[in-house]
Amino acid sequence: MASARLSPNGVGAALAGDTNLRPIVQVVNLRCVNVDGKGTPRSDRWRGLVSDGAETCPAMFAGQLSDLARSGLIRRGSVVQLDEYVINMVGGRRVIVVLNLTVLLAECDIIGNPVITPESESSNQNNPRVEQFNGTRQYGLAAGNPSPTRPNGNVPVFQPSLAGNSLNTATRLSDKSPVFQPTAQPSYRPAPSYKNQGAIAKNEAPARIIPISSLNPYQGRWAIKGRVTAKGDIRRYHNAKGEGKVFNFDLLDSDGGEIRVACFNTQLDRFYEVVEVGKVYVVSRGNLKPVQRNYNHLNSEWEITLERDSSVDLCPDENSSIPSQQYNFRPISEIEDTPTGTILDIIGVAISVSPSTTVQKKNGTETLKRIIGLKDMSGRSVDLTMWGDFCNREGSQLQEMVERGVFPVLGVKTGRVNDFNGKCVGTISSSQLLIDPDLSEAHTLRQWFDGGGRDASTQSISRDHTPAASRNEVRTTVAKIKDDGLGMGDKPDWVTVKASIIFFKSDNFCYTACPTKEGDRQCNKKVTKGTSGLWVCDKCDKEFPECDYRYLLQLQIQDHSGTTWVTAFQETAQELLGCSALELITYKENGDPRFAETMLSCLFKDYLLRLKVKEETYSDERRVKNTLVKVERFDPAAESRYLLDLLSRSVASY
Repeated sequence: MASARLSPNGVGAALAGDTNLRPIVQVVNLRCVNVDGKGTPRSDRWRGLVSDGAETCPAMFAGQLSDLARSGLIRRGSVVQLDEYVINMVGGRRVIVVLNLTVLLAECDIIGNPVITPESESSNQNNPRVEQFNGTRQYGLAAGNPSPTRPNGNVPVFQPSLAGNSLNTATRLSDKSPVFQPTAQPSYRPAPSYKNQGAIAKNEAPARIIPISSLNPYQGRWAIKGRVTAKGDIRRYHNAKGEGKVFNFDLLDSDGGEIRVACFNTQLDRFYEVVEVGKVYVVSRGNLKPVQRNYNHLNSEWEITLERDSSVDLCPDENSSIPSQQYNFRPISEIEDTPTGTILDIIGVAISVSPSTTVQKKNGTETLKRIIGLKDMSGRSVDLTMWGDFCNREGSQLQEMVERGVFPVLGVKTGRVNDFNGKCVGTISSSQLLIDPDLSEAHTLRQWFDGGGRDASTQSISRDHTPAASRNEVRTTVAKIKDDGLGMGDKPDWVTVKASIIFFKSDNFCYTACPTKEGDRQCNKKVTKGTSGLWVCDKCDKEFPECDYRYLLQLQIQDHSGTTWVTAFQETAQELLGCSALELITYKENGDPRFAETMLSCLFKDYLLRLKVKEETYSDERRVKNTLVKVERFDPAAESRYLLDLLSRSVASY
């Protein structure tokens, strides 16, 4: 038979009055009480003995649990978790009155070496033959009888698990009904908004509000109360089961516990308009799943998925006992060695804001992108990549402030570390951006920046690190790319050069691409126009009236050491030129002067160009290819700070 792990000292802690423990115990004896003279049950009441593997104590089970015992789901050997219970004095002894439980194992070998507590043993020996509860006589075993007596073949009786003791001895309780003095915290009764949705068990006990930190998947009914600190956008997905939609929201309770709640499809329709950031809700019922740390940095080990019988009820009169948010800001210097995919909070001064650009995601859809430069007192700066609506909301506000010479403090709640083109931080759907927040960390940064931090030398961990490692990227020249044999190894080399663009190939700067989606990704293979006038994709074997246009831009760069050719693909070329390939090809076909203006506006200007250098094979010929992966307009002040910092480190090492 299966085995399980019981809660150490679970019985002792429960008897001591800890009704929030929810211990895992084993039922070592169980019988039905309140039978008539023929042994037939009158009132469905069950009592028994529970064990934590070392200590035992008497237990009485509430009426709503009778079906579990009668059906055999609870029996001798069953391992259960006591979700709700109270401790009462009955006949001079402490008894656990179980109101609600979860059956973990219906059958299991007796665990450990449970012994009877002195209280249980002495009270069991007082009246060895007859037990009376609420005036009804119960048949049991004589103290010296080594085998159970079964008054009626259908009535279960004690099955002793330890030789030589009187676990199944009948006992006379008080002739008066026991007086219950519950010590558990009050139960929460949900509002009737969604009361009638889903099956409701008969005589169901109301859920009790518990701390978020106490949630675990072995509980039955539960309820948590917390403030919504973040609400994600609606996301659509496609998998083997078909298409769907989902949104998340985060809850924070008065004990500092945090947890993420997910609502899919029907539950999204029920709760998306109900949930508002900053308000307090009671959430009850739901499926607990282990947290995915790549997407969730909250301090809970679980995530909640709401189901049909779940409820989300507003608490309009909630006071300020629950904080509005909590932060765990990390210095930018720590991000340098933080694993990719880590979710964290950072805060820094916004020193640069790039224009917003449109990029195409892997699933074929388009989104907005904007890069913010942040620096702090750790001597490091980092690029924050904004995605989607953040670019138009906070991004536009930040750009306007920086252009006016105002450098605001920006706090980022829930950003993701990535190492594409260097270590940087990106927003996700649940991120929050706080401009000049009223926080002690923000005030300290402002005082430092205004007191001289503005001109302090900092090193960018986004510009000086390769995507594949946490080591300084090589700042080199055009000539040394060839002289040093870069790109000839198994892995590509990533370098940065300060150079200007001197020439574009304007004839074939883009190609016609297939717009067909393959699952979550767009095909993007080159298409040709057939005799029917429709665009044809050989890979998809489809025809369509319109195609997409994607950049494949060939450009020549030059610095003081020489010139070389570089290829810029979709996202990088669009960031450089400031318009989409479709817009530029339209200018060209219509003879619009904006075509030449766009090209000329980028020539003979200095840039910091991030290059991927890798040897590739073309028509059985191997040659080194330079791919432009990031372009940054040259900032003389930032370059001067970089050179001074490089000089100071060189002198220190000398």
